[in-house]
This record gives sequence, structure tokens and C-alpha cells, in this order.
Amino acid sequence: MRSPQIVLFPTDDFCLNLPVTQTRPAFLERTRGAKKVMVFGLGFLGDMVHLSPALWMIRRAYPRSELHVGVAAHVASFLECMPWIDRVWGYSRFPKHAGLKENLSFVARLRRERFDALINLNGSDRSSWLTFLSGARERLGRVPGGGGPPFWRRMFTETVQESFSAGPIYVQNCRCLEKAGFPSAPPEFHVDIQPAHLQAANISPADAETYFHLSPFTTDDRKELPPEQMVGLIAALQARWPEKRLAISCAPTERECRKMESLLARLPAKPWRVFAGELNLTQIAAVIQRSSLHLCGDTGTLHLALLAGARTVSWFWPNPGRQAWIPAGNRHRTIVGKMEPEQQFLCGIQTEELVQAVYAVLDETGMSNPVGREFSA
Repeated sequence: MRSPQIVLFPTDDFCLNLPVTQTRPAFLERTRGAKKVMVFGLGFLGDMVHLSPALWMIRRAYPRSELHVGVAAHVASFLECMPWIDRVWGYSRFPKHAGLKENLSFVARLRRERFDALINLNGSDRSSWLTFLSGARERLGRVPGGGGPPFWRRMFTETVQESFSAGPIYVQNCRCLEKAGFPSAPPEFHVDIQPAHLQAANISPADAETYFHLSPFTTDDRKELPPEQMVGLIAALQARWPEKRLAISCAPTERECRKMESLLARLPAKPWRVFAGELNLTQIAAVIQRSSLHLCGDTGTLHLALLAGARTVSWFWPNPGRQAWIPAGNRHRTIVGKMEPEQQFLCGIQTEELVQAVYAVLDETGMSNPVGREFSA
């Protein structure tokens, strides 16, 4: 096992010291001698990021074991920034799910590895069936919301239950492990983002904290600020922080690339750096990590910013489960808007609110502020 080169950003906002009550030896105690351990995190980018502190807990608990991690194939490459993982398995989730043939092949590969332990904190039907069919001797699962089908618990040798509304997802995952006997510790994100990833974006280490990074788009118009407001936000940032340059990026989808073209056409000047889908996830994470602050909606780059330890200002649509995905702490501010039936985009957020949120984050994290700063009432 390789040791990590960089240790980043322990989170100090949550204490996990929870009592553990077991009627038999806890999962960790039963599996301490495991030679091979698999962890399933078959969700999307946000799920993978929020799983990473739990992965680090598992790595520490099995220091001599071979650690495998199964993730959605389209985000698998990002785990190269976690060199303490021994092997990454990609599973097709996007743009379409794995079919019957691929699932059978995946299960066959799992069974050939003869895993001693498999941990699945996702709880979805598909990942639960894959866990059950894996042949792993010990299988830990998190009880899904609503308890799952009547036979669900039979797919696992041990299950844990944790509220899906008890703090951020990464905290929930760590609490699940504690209930299975893993030592309590504050959640930590351990990543190693190499300088080469930043240089691939034509940004040098000397550019660190000289720019803001903006991800203006999401997967749904209703989660986005109206285009005219986005133009106004960019103008306000440039007026209040003239010393800060702007890097702007979007996903490599036809929809977002079209939106990027439209946005750039509205701006009086082209931003310092524009990344219209040509960077991979690790490169985007490097750009975000070295920025003064990252701005975005409810989208994947917010999770990358959390993992990379970046400052953030974000805007969210008012979905009931949003609190589990909103970053906590003084490095982050989130403003929740409204969704009106007749409106195509997110509404109820004032541009000045976002500007003041930027001021607050920079203030509380020791960044200098522009001369002539003004606050609105």
C-alpha cells in the first residue's frame, strides 16, 4: 500500500463519538484479518466525494489489506488523487446503466477476487444485489430509507441504520462505520492533486488565489441563476475585486457547451480562462483548489471544491434533502432560492446577496478585501 503524499482539510464541524451497541463482535472486529476489502460507492460524483472520508477510515482500519473501491465508471479516473486505494473498479452508470451481460461479468469478476469483506453504504437495490452476489464472506450494508424490501437485510451479514437527514452525507457515512465498530475520528478528506493537473489547464502555481472559479451551469435550468443575473454577477465580482481574474468552466455536454457559448456572447470581455468541457475531473479539481473562491449552483463542482478544501459560495434550489449536500463551516456559504411554476430558472436570490457571501467567506478565512468595500443593509 502506498502512503498518501498530501493530507488535506480535516473537518472540525462535527463530532462523531457515538456509542456502539453490538450483540456479537462488531463487523470490524470480525474482519480485521481481511486480505481483500471492497467498498461500493456506485453513485455519482457527489456520492463519491462524500464517501471519501469513510474510505479513509476504512484504509486506516485495514492498513495491511488490499483496498478495492467500486465507483461509477465516468468518475473513476478521479480516484487517482487517492493513491492509498489499491484498485478502482468502474461500473457503468452514465449515460446508461450496465446491462445484463455487463452485470454478470461484473459479478463474475467480483467472485474471482474472493473478497473477505465488502462495505456498501449506498443502500440502493442494484448495489445491494451486487453486494449479495459478490461472494464476499462478510458484507456490511446501510439500511435504505424506508427499510428496503422485506428480504433486503438477508443480502448482508451486518447492517447499520443512520438517519439520512443527520448532517452532511460524508458525516452520515462515517457514523455508519462507527456503528460497525470502526474507531471514531473527525471526517477527513485525504487527496493528492498533482501540479501537473493544474498545468494541464494552463495555470501555474504562481497563479494560486489570483482568480475566482465559476461553474455557472447544472444539469437542470431550475437549479441555475437566470442568464442575465449570471452576467450581472460576473460584472459585480469584477467591479468589487478588480485584482481577481475569472476562470469559468462547464461540463463536456452539448447542452452546457451551448450555454457557455451563449454566456460568453453576453459578456463585454472574455474571462481569463474558459474551460468548455475539455478538462477532466482531476484537472477541474486542481483549478478549483488553487482559486481564491469557487462559485456554483447545486452541481458536481461544489463537491470537488469540498474535497479540495476550496472556499465556496453556492446557490441551491429548495429541495427537501439539500442540507445533506450543502458544505458546512466558515469556508462556505450557500443561499437557497425559490422555484416558481412560471419561472424557467432559480429565483429569489439577489446578486448582492451572493457578493456579500463572497465578502463573508474571504473575511472569515483571512483573505484581504478590496479597497472601498461597501456593505448593503
